[in-house]
Amino acid sequence: MNLSLLKRQTAVMVLVSLLVSVQVMTALGAEPPIDRQAVVARHNIQWNDLRGQVPLGNGEFCFNADGTGLQTTGGHTLSHWAWHSDPLPEGCTPEDVPPTGTLDRGRITGQMRKAADKPQVTEWMKRNPHPLNLARLRLVRGDGAEIREEEIRNLNRSYDLWTGLHISKFELDGEPVTVQTVVHGVNDIVSVRVDSALVKDKKLAVAVDFPYPAPDGSPWAGNWQKPLAHSSVFKKSSANNGIIERTADGANYAVSVAWGEGGQFAKIEDASVKQLAVASPGHSFRLSSDSPDRLELSCGFAPAPMASVPLFAEAAKSSAGRWEKFWTSGGAVDLSGSKDPRWRELERRIVLSQYQMAAQSAGSWPPAEAGLTEVWPWSGQFHMEMIWWHLAHYALWNRFEMAEEALQCYPKFLPVARQLAAQFGYKGAKWGKQVGPEGRTAPAEISFVLHWQQPHPLFFAELEYRLRPTKQTLEKWREIVFESADYLADFPTRDEKGVYYLEPVMLPSEQHPTVRNPVFDLAYFRWALDTAQRWRERLGMPREPRWDEVRRNLAPLPVEDGLYIHADDMRDTYTKRSWGHPDMIGILGMLPPMEGVDAATARRTVNKVWEKWAWSSSWGSWGWDFPWMAMAAARVGEPQIAVEALLKEAGDRNGYDRRGINTGGPCPYLPGNGGVLYAVAMMCAGWDGAPERPAPGFPDNGNWTVRWEGLQKAP
Repeated sequence: MNLSLLKRQTAVMVLVSLLVSVQVMTALGAEPPIDRQAVVARHNIQWNDLRGQVPLGNGEFCFNADGTGLQTTGGHTLSHWAWHSDPLPEGCTPEDVPPTGTLDRGRITGQMRKAADKPQVTEWMKRNPHPLNLARLRLVRGDGAEIREEEIRNLNRSYDLWTGLHISKFELDGEPVTVQTVVHGVNDIVSVRVDSALVKDKKLAVAVDFPYPAPDGSPWAGNWQKPLAHSSVFKKSSANNGIIERTADGANYAVSVAWGEGGQFAKIEDASVKQLAVASPGHSFRLSSDSPDRLELSCGFAPAPMASVPLFAEAAKSSAGRWEKFWTSGGAVDLSGSKDPRWRELERRIVLSQYQMAAQSAGSWPPAEAGLTEVWPWSGQFHMEMIWWHLAHYALWNRFEMAEEALQCYPKFLPVARQLAAQFGYKGAKWGKQVGPEGRTAPAEISFVLHWQQPHPLFFAELEYRLRPTKQTLEKWREIVFESADYLADFPTRDEKGVYYLEPVMLPSEQHPTVRNPVFDLAYFRWALDTAQRWRERLGMPREPRWDEVRRNLAPLPVEDGLYIHADDMRDTYTKRSWGHPDMIGILGMLPPMEGVDAATARRTVNKVWEKWAWSSSWGSWGWDFPWMAMAAARVGEPQIAVEALLKEAGDRNGYDRRGINTGGPCPYLPGNGGVLYAVAMMCAGWDGAPERPAPGFPDNGNWTVRWEGLQKAP
């Protein structure tokens, strides 16, 4: 058993053993526990869109099912462990690839200048590595012919969140078809059961196809026109089991296949594959059956063959067990007693955000912006400045164990981070921006001037210490905290007056190439250096004088007309720059109070941003800006704005589709979902120093009755 699988199995057991003591808060005081199943069931997914894809996942692995319950019209099969790199361009060797992602040296004075000596290597690094689409499962005719969309009629599909069961019912050739699909609760297995009279005489079958891995392709990711560039070798193990050995360049994995009694699983002849617009000759297999009305197929994906693969009934039982344990542990929120008619939509976003993050963002690596739904945005790699938005909420929802394996990226990346810092002439560790599992930063002009990912590991360390205040936790994060702080203290430049300033730095909103003294970075550097010193004191170590010197002398947060502004050199924040991420609200919202941040100025700033910001424009805001505003509004004493921010009508910028996935980015945008969960936990359970009243982040006006349990206060 591989380590990743063992950790995931352990995490499932921990979900049961770490049930927190129930605390229910309402305006009326303590009440009986929330009926969690009723809350979840209110938001089961009903979506009769044939092309609409619902992610079915277990945190590490995700099968995106279309209206047929398979991937007949589109969808990807992705896992956090499955990555591929194209061969290097002709004439290039591994020595041509900088391990840090750049050839730049010396202290940072501007945007990236030179990634590699050879431009073709620079382009290669932008696309590699990328996640690979493990397989496509689709309904086909018994002879392998394509089923056209217009032939599928009267679709009725549902997804039960409590059990993880997806059911599609429709008509094909006038006959009813029912397709049930689940993903195993622990292992990377998708299992399907097809019931229809069309199975008889082999009029209906299931095809399994494989593309050459590529970080793009729609509606099925991959390159389906390179059959000679990869291999799919089938070896039958027994009457109802087999293994497909997949090889594509340096990527190797096994697909362990099991099918029901009476089934025949074999490679499709090339001629019939070519009837499909996206072809994969030599890489397509078909399951048909002698059964009068049923097909069953399970596909297990792993680096090596699985010892056994369960069929549908056992897989469905595992899925139901996993989701019941998830929903009955950690936090829960019930808004059904509220008078405000928007309670149902806010509760829907809360429930479905929990589901989507647990299905896609609880695995062995940090997720990409699109989680495990898509591949193409930014080559499917993860952005280290966004890891907070994907994973921080797990601490407040008492599910921190679901983030722990992904957070191991920090010790894994530490050697590269040290090398990058040294290459630029800094102490400590400089964390990359857009990276894959090897930790190398993808080339981009902004890669090394965007800085607000640098304090993130200290925030995660502090979140874990609040949950587990032990020597073991201190030692676990010690090296990461100290190396991060060394860089944070070494990056600022000291002027002739002894003031340390930040330049050049890119705003998170990427409004300007670089700026001087961006407000959020200044605040986050302050908080992180304070936290690093607390870490030393908890370990019985003396304070680090260098950190104290820089912290005391950091430039003041930029203010204009009594309001915080983007940066020293962006005095026009509220006249010409009121779009993009509103960085000013994060300094007393996501971040707790600290020396150098004035609460009255922060409150005025929140009100000004709420009034002036271009929330609906394409560059006005992204999905996580709305929960960011909610955090800030709650903390500065504007709970009405907090609720309005979460529900603000701003087109797709603050949209949540039928699956509950945030649409406020250039792709399915899971940072918005993670942000909602963090903000709502704050608004319910409060934060350090919050008003002593139930649900202090919600308005106390009689319109909101907020019942919650199992949540933690925010820092």
